[in-house]
Amino acid sequence: MSLNSKTVTIIGFPMDLGADRRGVDMGPSALRIADLKLKLESLGYNIVDSGDINIQIMEKQKVSNQKLKYLPEILKTCKILARKVEKVLDFGRFPLCIGGDHSMAIGTIAGIASYCRKNKLTLGVIWIDAHADMNTEETTPSGNIHGMPLAASLGLGNEKLVNLLGFSPKLKPENCTLIGIRSLDHLEKTSIKKLKIPVYTMSDIDKLGIHRIIVRVLKQFREKVDHIHISFDLDSVDPSVAPGVGTPVPGGLSYREAHLLMESIAECGCMSSLDVTEINPILDDKNRSALFASDVIASSMGQRIL
Repeated sequence: MSLNSKTVTIIGFPMDLGADRRGVDMGPSALRIADLKLKLESLGYNIVDSGDINIQIMEKQKVSNQKLKYLPEILKTCKILARKVEKVLDFGRFPLCIGGDHSMAIGTIAGIASYCRKNKLTLGVIWIDAHADMNTEETTPSGNIHGMPLAASLGLGNEKLVNLLGFSPKLKPENCTLIGIRSLDHLEKTSIKKLKIPVYTMSDIDKLGIHRIIVRVLKQFREKVDHIHISFDLDSVDPSVAPGVGTPVPGGLSYREAHLLMESIAECGCMSSLDVTEINPILDDKNRSALFASDVIASSMGQRIL
């Protein structure tokens, strides 16, 4: 199943427990204010907005493990998200998950992997991000779980994160590609090299061009996977274009590179699920970043200049 499904279910995940900097919990609201529903409806989709998953704020919780901050609430809510995503796919609909910090992907990918598992489908993930999010409780410099979702999905790290929904790994390293990377912790580099995960850094994008890279990645994916999930962290884009993100890093994708990347995914017609994370309205300028993100989502679903 891919975006041939004309019904898109939006699931909001207002999570900011995975990071130190506050504000990304308002990301789902910012995207809705940026006319996300209207933009997708104008492309011919039937949009079902299922609202937001209820997440307890930091002030109501204690941190019992500094290496895995707010683990119980993240686990609990990611499990709810995973089951919701799986159900959306069971109904033949397209899940569009909007966050919130990138710890959301622990739940999103678990739900998709569970769906793929019972339907004997191979899952592939294209991770578009400034960061690899490949830390574990052993390697994390901060204890922030938003730096761990890809590692957890690949079966690395804390067993509770890794075994969400009762199985692991959710994803094989060869069925995962990272695009837009420009900020890695030392031990993340070691893990990536050890697992031989295909990575396209911003230097690679400068040398090869974003179109050549995404066409190559999609061709490889179409040959070996059945379900392509896109995980799009808005900090993959340069802060001059999208200043309102959880962890801004200079030197990211340009306005046109981000759109061309998503337009190429739409042309492929092979995206089966999408999550968009790390929009922080507190750091933004008149909701500019969310407006950009909603346009990028529309590009991934078929919006064109002409």
